Amino acid sequence: MIPCWNKEIILKKVDWYFDFISPFAYLQFSQFKKFENELNITIHPVVFGALLKHWGQLGPAEIVPKRIFTYRFFKWKADRLGIKYTMPPSHPFNPLPALLSCIAGNSTYEVTKGIFDLIYIQGQQPDQKEGIEKLEAVVNEYASSTHSIRDDSALKKILRINTSKAIENGVFGVPTFVVEGQVFWGGDASDMMLDFIKNPELFSTEEMKRISSMPMGLIRNKS
Repeated sequence: MIPCWNKEIILKKVDWYFDFISPFAYLQFSQFKKFENELNITIHPVVFGALLKHWGQLGPAEIVPKRIFTYRFFKWKADRLGIKYTMPPSHPFNPLPALLSCIAGNSTYEVTKGIFDLIYIQGQQPDQKEGIEKLEAVVNEYASSTHSIRDDSALKKILRINTSKAIENGVFGVPTFVVEGQVFWGGDASDMMLDFIKNPELFSTEEMKRISSMPMGLIRNKS
């Protein structure tokens, strides 16, 4: 959960679902400090691959031209935001060690940031021996109280619950904010989410209601 230093401010509670495999999640997370006086963000690590499987999608890295574009976009966007960004040696990687480490550290802002920094600033490969050892060091450094890093079964159970909850909430990709049952997907949806918080009737206009329930004119044959 992102910390708040001004206790007199009543913050809007929001849920953030993410997977370390997504550089989009890193880019969005890097902007969280801007929200510290507006939002009370609860961080939920999930398995992106499980979301893809549930909704019948391919990941961006599974489509070769899209993979090239998105990797270039990540670097361009990071430079545009003025934040450090170094991809690990290979991607996609197995995100499980990073996700479980985050949960072991209670998914706090500090632990999550430490893991993101390890992967996308230091460029560490988080599914190899050296990277996994550094993940454990992050948890030990930043978490005031932790789950047992060695208790994989308990950590995996929490991860499954997080992922199932995300699917129940209509989350189909990462990163995603969920606010009062509304889904805001993607690193570029932050402003839309903030507008909804300021104007809860955002999706209640006639046109918003129409486009939210309009029929499909063409259904592609996927076989």
